[in-house]
Amino acid sequence: MIAALLATLLLASCGEDSASQGQGGTVQGIAASDQAGESFPKASSTSLGELGQRNQESLILAPSVSVFVPGSNRYGFALFDPAQKQIAGASVALYTASRNGTNLRGPFIARSESLAVSPQYTSKTSSQDTGSAKSVYVADVDFPKRGKYQVVALAKLDGRIVLSSAFEAQVGEPNGLAAVGETAPKVHTPTIDSVAGDVARISTRSPAATGLLTTDLFDVYGKKPVALLFATPALCQSRVCAPVVDILEQARATDTSGKTAYITNEIYKENRVDRGLRTQPAAFGLPTEPWLFVLNGQGEVVERIEGAFSLGELRRAIAKAGG
Repeated sequence: MIAALLATLLLASCGEDSASQGQGGTVQGIAASDQAGESFPKASSTSLGELGQRNQESLILAPSVSVFVPGSNRYGFALFDPAQKQIAGASVALYTASRNGTNLRGPFIARSESLAVSPQYTSKTSSQDTGSAKSVYVADVDFPKRGKYQVVALAKLDGRIVLSSAFEAQVGEPNGLAAVGETAPKVHTPTIDSVAGDVARISTRSPAATGLLTTDLFDVYGKKPVALLFATPALCQSRVCAPVVDILEQARATDTSGKTAYITNEIYKENRVDRGLRTQPAAFGLPTEPWLFVLNGQGEVVERIEGAFSLGELRRAIAKAGG
């Protein structure tokens, strides 16, 4: 069974309030600048503890991702104040350190990605869940090698720079998870036709996004780009499945090129958590949910995104696949 992430549970349950992308430097590097041209503190020390001594710690870092590899990683996260209210729209940067707090690296500038869609693509599942996420911060974070790291955020709030709690990141590819650059598993995905029109068997979204349930991955694999989303809107442990299915549906409905196939696949057999994974997410090796895999016309994974993502991120991934 897919494990629940503490961070994504925080993301979903702690609040509903609702950047140009920078580059992370080394500890000796010049501080990065955010969209407003302001600079984050220069990471001049080599200790996470020293960074904490210079900045008040009062924020909660809640990642929406759990899988990291050596090199550049998309790090999605939310921030909460001590009252567990979500902080949105702030200037934020991430820093990383070794497990013992040494080898501080950063800042890695975060951008805010909205999970909003046009009203006609908002499902009842999303609109009725007042605790579902409305936005996510994203930073491109570099981990030099496999191992365990500590990650913290600095946020600019009311003229102050405030530090978050540390969150541990395990860097190393999980066994069996379909990776970028690899050939994706070629599997059949359920369609409305395959269940004789009983759409409730293959969708927990209300109403079902039928346009995402008409194509079998097996039929288009290796023939055209594919945006394949594994998500379960009504059963999602992270509670971001419904918003990202809405995003996928808007992308499909507004894509007039016909180049890309858009497919969504539920997570659990018979839409029951106690029945375990369906064969498709099991074949892709999913450790959490939701996951987006974008395949090119040769069936290779060109992009994968864990957790929440924006419409802009989705479209950029599809363009990378040639869609």
